[in-house]
Amino acid sequence: MTKHRLVPVVGDDPHSLDDLRTEVRNFLAEQSAEGKISRGVDSWLTGWDEDFTRALAERGWLGMTVPTEYGGHGRSFLERFVITEELLAAGAPVAAHWIADRQIVPALLKYGNEIQKRTFLPAIVRGERFFAIGMSEPDSGSDLASVRTKATRVDGGWTISGTKVWTSGAHLAHAFICLARTSPVDSTHRHDGLSQFVVDLHSVGVGIRPIVSMSGDHHFNEVVLDDVFVSDDMVFGIIGNGWQQVTSELSFERSGPERFLSTFTLLAETAEQMGSGEVPRHSDLGRLVARISGLHQMSTAVAGALERHEPADTAAAVVKVLGTTTEGDIADFADLLTGDGTPDSYRAMVERAVVQRPGFTLRGGTNEVLRGVVARGLGMR
Repeated sequence: MTKHRLVPVVGDDPHSLDDLRTEVRNFLAEQSAEGKISRGVDSWLTGWDEDFTRALAERGWLGMTVPTEYGGHGRSFLERFVITEELLAAGAPVAAHWIADRQIVPALLKYGNEIQKRTFLPAIVRGERFFAIGMSEPDSGSDLASVRTKATRVDGGWTISGTKVWTSGAHLAHAFICLARTSPVDSTHRHDGLSQFVVDLHSVGVGIRPIVSMSGDHHFNEVVLDDVFVSDDMVFGIIGNGWQQVTSELSFERSGPERFLSTFTLLAETAEQMGSGEVPRHSDLGRLVARISGLHQMSTAVAGALERHEPADTAAAVVKVLGTTTEGDIADFADLLTGDGTPDSYRAMVERAVVQRPGFTLRGGTNEVLRGVVARGLGMR
C-alpha cells in the first residue's frame, strides 16, 4: 500500500530568513509604540487600515511574489510567509490588502490576461487596489458547484445577475472576482459550466448590503448583481474553467498563517496574564503552544510546495481544518480562565475572540467539507 503524506516536507533551512523576521519584528515594535497596532484578534479580517497597508507597501512587503515587470518585488513565497506570519502574530491591521495580496495576486499571475495583470498587479503592490471574493451564495454553503449567479453573453462582454454573501470588505474594496454559471447545470458534471469575472464593485447594477455581526462589527456583506456588465477583457481565465481555477485559488486561501494565528495574540496575552498571576496557571497553555508550533511547520511546508509549483490542495485543507480548530480552542481556553478578578482589557480580548469563534471553521470552506477533501486526497473516497 502506497503511503500518502498529508503535508509535504519542509525542504528549506528554517533559519535562513531570520534576518527578515527580525526586520519585520522591529518594524512592528515601532508601529506598536506609535499606537498603530492594538493586538486585536482576527486582525486579517476585521483590521482594515489603509494607512498601515501603505506603510507595508513602502517597505516592499506587499505583492512580494509579483514579478518586477508588473511592479512587484520578485521574492519568494517563503519570504512572504515570514512577513505575513509576523504581521498576524502581532495582531496588525492587514484586512485592507489581505485578500488581494494572499489570493488575487497568485490567481492573476496564473490566470489573468495581460490587461488584468498590468491594471491590477502594480496597484496591489502599491497598496492602492483592494479586492474581495465573490464565491459564496445564499443557500449554497460550501457547495460552490450549486452557485446560481448567472453570466449571459452580450455584445462586447457579459451581464451578470445573482447574489453573493459573506463577502468580506466588499463595501470598501474596489473589485471582486466573481464565480458565475455560464452554461446550464449538467447533473452528471455539476462543476462544468462555471466561469470567473473581475467585477468592478462600483459598476452600475451592483448593490452592497451590510451583514452586521453579533459584535456590531461590519466586515461581511451581501452583494447583489443586477445585470452588471463586464467587458470581455475582464473575463478571468477561461470560460467554463471556473471550477478548476477556484480550487487552485483555495490552496492559497486555506493554507496560510491566518488559518491558525487569528487568536495567537490572545494566546500570547494569556501567557502573560498567567505569568503575572492575573489568571490561573493551566497546563493546556503548553499544549496549545505546541499545536501552534506544529501548524507553523505545516503551513511553512505548504508555502514551500506552492513555491515549487507542487499540488497542495490536500495539505492546505489539513492546515485549515487543524488550524481553525486550534484558533477556536484558544478562544474557549481563555474564556474558561476568566473570572471576577480578570483584568478588563484581557476580558474584552477574550470576549471578542469568543464572538469571532463561530466563523473560524466556516470561512474558506467548512471543516466538514474539507475533511472530505482530505479523504479524497488520500484515496479514501
